[in-house]
Amino acid sequence: MAQAVRHNPVSMLLDDGRAHPLESSLAAVTVVLGAVAFLTALVWPGLHVLSAWTGLVGIVTGAWGQFISATTGERFALIIGLGGAAFGFYLGMAHGGLLA
Repeated sequence: MAQAVRHNPVSMLLDDGRAHPLESSLAAVTVVLGAVAFLTALVWPGLHVLSAWTGLVGIVTGAWGQFISATTGERFALIIGLGGAAFGFYLGMAHGGLLA
């Protein structure tokens, strides 16, 4: 029962043991943009411009991150961020779109 315990949450992204600063940064940015888009679209419908734009940028960064990702952990984080960004984008578009 000798298993390695990971204490660093970033180690999920680096499961091959090498550093991938660009790919990890894109994953982190996509997760943050997805969370902002998701929360602003779901909780505050009056912020549809913010949710639509952050969702759109999150979709673009997530798609680029998927294209260049190197590890499974990065792809997992990117898919979570992409889901939130797409949800926020589509709900922001339904509430009024990209312009005020």
